[in-house]
Amino acid sequence: MSGSDGKDAAAYCADIVRSHDFTRYAATIFVPAEQRRALLALYAFNVEITRVREQVTQALPGQIRLQWWIDMLAGQAHGGIEGNPVAAELLLATRDFNLPTETLSRLIEEHQFDLYNDPMPTMAALEGYLNDTSSALFALAARAVAPPLPQIEHLARHAGLAQGLVQVIARLPYDASRRQLFFPQQTLTDHGSDVEEVFAGKQTPRLGAALVQLVGEGRQHLDAALSLLADVPREVRPVFLPLAVVKRDLALLTRADRDPFAPQVPSRLSTLWTLWRASRSKAFS
Repeated sequence: MSGSDGKDAAAYCADIVRSHDFTRYAATIFVPAEQRRALLALYAFNVEITRVREQVTQALPGQIRLQWWIDMLAGQAHGGIEGNPVAAELLLATRDFNLPTETLSRLIEEHQFDLYNDPMPTMAALEGYLNDTSSALFALAARAVAPPLPQIEHLARHAGLAQGLVQVIARLPYDASRRQLFFPQQTLTDHGSDVEEVFAGKQTPRLGAALVQLVGEGRQHLDAALSLLADVPREVRPVFLPLAVVKRDLALLTRADRDPFAPQVPSRLSTLWTLWRASRSKAFS
């Protein structure tokens, strides 16, 4: 890829992340330029994978798209990778920063769940899904700015679980509208609620109790992640700045007057302010 083509591909990735994952896009502002390009490639790849469900009407075309990415990482892709700027930038990032392709492939494989309307069965299943998607993305991003360390992996796991659980709650209106359930079905059952109650958009005490449990799980992982920040190298901290947004969103999700089926989208200005303030604090407060 020529220099101009490379710049165009990098700009393309930045635009995708800015449009579809503004929190991570804004967090890269606090990262040096070379690592920032790799992070934007990684995040653009994640956007491409997570948006497959939105771009297909049946599971099979989605599986084909996801398989193309798996084949690409294995060096077996059919079709020119050079024509896909996200793939080209991702391969450059994996080469320059030694990102493990097996982790990337597992992330893709986990998102096959998104293509179907089978409910997430249990909390353990949800945690496994989030560990291989959200937590893996934090860990991969950290490898682009610092050598791998056990304490970084530990932080990434809790960070991904906290962020993922909050997203499951925040996306409940959208997921329910298309009869998809990432909320653990067993958790609903334990509180006397069920899938159809969620799909009907009924705000009941039973569903409220299930949401309280999920919020509590998210808060525990967030508290654990924030406590681990002091154990990682300083240059890794910007990768985990999105935790400040998770903390903000948890506060919004637990407001007494909140309707769980009313979408709430904080402004980009609020996100920028939250990240900037967190960047100047040891505990992202």
